[in-house]
Amino acid sequence: MVKDNKVVVVLPAYNAEKTLKKTYNEIPLDVVDEVILVDDCSQDDTVKVAEELGIHHVITHVNNLGYGGNQKTCYLKALELEADIVIMLHPDYQYTPKLLHSMIYLIANDVYPVVLGSRILGRSAIVGGMPYWRYISNRLLTVFQNILMKQKLSEYHTGYRAFSAEVLRNINFKANSNDFVFDNQMLAQILFKGYKIAEITCPTKYMDEASSISFSRSVRYGFGVLNTALSYRLQKLGLVKYQIFK
Repeated sequence: MVKDNKVVVVLPAYNAEKTLKKTYNEIPLDVVDEVILVDDCSQDDTVKVAEELGIHHVITHVNNLGYGGNQKTCYLKALELEADIVIMLHPDYQYTPKLLHSMIYLIANDVYPVVLGSRILGRSAIVGGMPYWRYISNRLLTVFQNILMKQKLSEYHTGYRAFSAEVLRNINFKANSNDFVFDNQMLAQILFKGYKIAEITCPTKYMDEASSISFSRSVRYGFGVLNTALSYRLQKLGLVKYQIFK
């Protein structure tokens, strides 16, 4: 049952001019009530394309706030619109919008409050062209995180996520980093609060047009991930208190 839930898709955009239309056209508007695009000071015509597509909620950042900063604006706007279910979908077409029905269904029917589209289940990451160094890093970081956080997720690094509004209201995502580690901090907050997370197999595409971070920023992200997992364990043990887990 989905009809009693207001479903909002958020698109955190940065230089998505070439892929936005293809992404938007595959969003199932039969179950999605609102679409929000937040442009993080793109250097191309992302905003123009969004307006031509008829996206009603287009928000532009005057300055580049970063991937995490973009998501904060996305989620705050979705909650302002009184969403019941919020799905983050990257507008670079790396993840298919065709999985939205399944992700929404699990939350709308109170099966899980959070659903992740996993690139690791079914080996879709390698098939989709994920560089081997990134795949190996993903697996090593995930093993470390699962051990410290006592979980069994297939990965913590996917950018395809669906949440119940209750989850977003009950975690302190505004205290998270504005950088890429925001995603991991958010999952740590969700697990810290005791929410269960579902994963579904998600095919992925690595294209020249798809957004990606450099090797140096990936290294910085990796250390941020390790720090987040360690912080989670220390707070669970009652040894330290961190702002993000309040």
